[in-house]
Amino acid sequence: MIQVRARLVVGAVTALATALPAQRGAVCALTPPRAPADTWPMDARRDPVEMILHNARIYTLQWGEPRWNGDPAPSAPFANGRWQPDATAIALGGQRIVAVGSDSAVLALRTAGTVVRDLRGATVLPGLVDAHTHVAELGASLARVDLVGARSPAEAMARVARAARTIPPGTWVLGQGWDEGAWADTLLTARMLSARFPRHPVYLRGLHGFGGWANAMALARAGIRRETPDPTGGVIDRDASGAPSGRVRNRAVKLLDDAIPAPTRAQAESHWLLGLRALANAGYTTVHEAGVDQAHLDALRALASRCALPIRVYAMVSTRDSAAVREWVARGPDSSGAGGATIRAAKAYYDGALGSRGARLFAEYADLPGHLGVAGAAYGFDSAAVASMMRSGFQVGIHAIGDAGNQEVLDFIRDVQRTTPRAATRRDRIEHAQVMAPASITSRRDGALIASMQPVHAVEDAPWVTQRIGPLRAKGAYAWRTLRQHGFALALGSDLPGSGFGIGYGLHAATTRTDSLGRPAGGWFPEERLRIEEAIRGYTTWAQRAAFVETRRGMIAPGYDADLTVLDGDPFDSTTTLMRLAPRLTIVGGRVVFDGARNARDARSRR
Repeated sequence: MIQVRARLVVGAVTALATALPAQRGAVCALTPPRAPADTWPMDARRDPVEMILHNARIYTLQWGEPRWNGDPAPSAPFANGRWQPDATAIALGGQRIVAVGSDSAVLALRTAGTVVRDLRGATVLPGLVDAHTHVAELGASLARVDLVGARSPAEAMARVARAARTIPPGTWVLGQGWDEGAWADTLLTARMLSARFPRHPVYLRGLHGFGGWANAMALARAGIRRETPDPTGGVIDRDASGAPSGRVRNRAVKLLDDAIPAPTRAQAESHWLLGLRALANAGYTTVHEAGVDQAHLDALRALASRCALPIRVYAMVSTRDSAAVREWVARGPDSSGAGGATIRAAKAYYDGALGSRGARLFAEYADLPGHLGVAGAAYGFDSAAVASMMRSGFQVGIHAIGDAGNQEVLDFIRDVQRTTPRAATRRDRIEHAQVMAPASITSRRDGALIASMQPVHAVEDAPWVTQRIGPLRAKGAYAWRTLRQHGFALALGSDLPGSGFGIGYGLHAATTRTDSLGRPAGGWFPEERLRIEEAIRGYTTWAQRAAFVETRRGMIAPGYDADLTVLDGDPFDSTTTLMRLAPRLTIVGGRVVFDGARNARDARSRR
């Protein structure tokens, strides 16, 4: 499993070798929104046809929503157990979709200046959205030693050693990607790292940011000593004498994070661009960035003001950054989308991770008797700050993993909405919603609450979840079908850089509940898997609804923004191997921001 994840994550990032060159962004100065037209063509005088895509398999998603059990709507292009595309050509102009229909009808709209592209049977979907990302962290991680897929501490140290040779003594050596879940009980000590790297401060961050491993020099720079108390919501592992052993868990990771020199504005902008170009190359047109501090918000806004963003960013203000909370409570949400950046949500963390046994449970961990995890104020959740953001007009996305953690988040959101009724219209989100008790799931039937979930988590965590929480609670973990049945809306994402973000991987995990090698046979709790239309809507229509733009994006229809993803295979075709899907084109606001054919030609020319 770990080796597979390494290939998926690193493979996506390696695409940066043929990434977009530095260029003006795709989503600057969008014209004001207008209602989609019911018919086409639109007024060609107002909307000149700048590009036509034809000879394609186009799924517009204009038909009705599937039932909670996944059955397609009567209006869907689905018959006799098979899907059929409902259009073959699209005309784009003025950053929007001008027409969609048959080749003959759409090609009749071309003018002398129209670019016409024959897609040769490729599949076109509404622009893909990753509804839970850490893109800036992805960008930063590209400058760190990649530990994803390391099978042992020895292998991790060997990778670090190769990088440390070129780093001056006394300079930080940073790595990221060892798996906190798989290595939950693996011995990781400062002595191991100090013996190998005595002249550098070395800090190796876990895959999902819930664990850290450091040598003695790094611990000293972070001020982690024998007398240092465990921080709220965190644990400093200690040896038999009580001295820090070199490993930190959950909120104690922040002690080491804070010791790393803060990025400059130029570095923060570079983090954004590197990460966003990787997502554009993977076919995504929008990301929901979960938890952005003020420094990276400032960098994001600066890039947007210069029209430098390659794809759209729906940013959630980190409530862990008190300065950011104060500024945005005073400022209020920015829903303009100017330059491709929207800042109208807030992100909070309620409990820890399941892999590191930080998720808050009602009953003790099956593999750690007496332990319930950590949550709320004990984990650094600032209820006053989160409530103030909600009352100031922000949607809130709260990280919740354990069954107790999820129930307490539901209670918190309900209590704020009772005192601030207008907050009930903000489509609040539970980020991850991994383990939920039956009573929690059946308590919401109005569709107003969004479960923002990551299909890849289910298949990557499956090997150890039952060991952590036992078979009964595991049955209620990553319960996509049950959540849909009881009125939760879904939005799907990857939680990159901790997991692979290729759309084929996400769709495969969502529809099979198996990893990339087909394990376990038949799927892990297969009754919870999604059908292909639901999975695709989770990355398109439903994710756009989670960002309040479902009347502008998430379907292929006249008047909608021209955000499109072109794939080399048809995910609606049951014979397609989803894991092999790859993007051919990524189009944002009518502009091509990734062209697989062009990148392939450029790569060949550099040989």
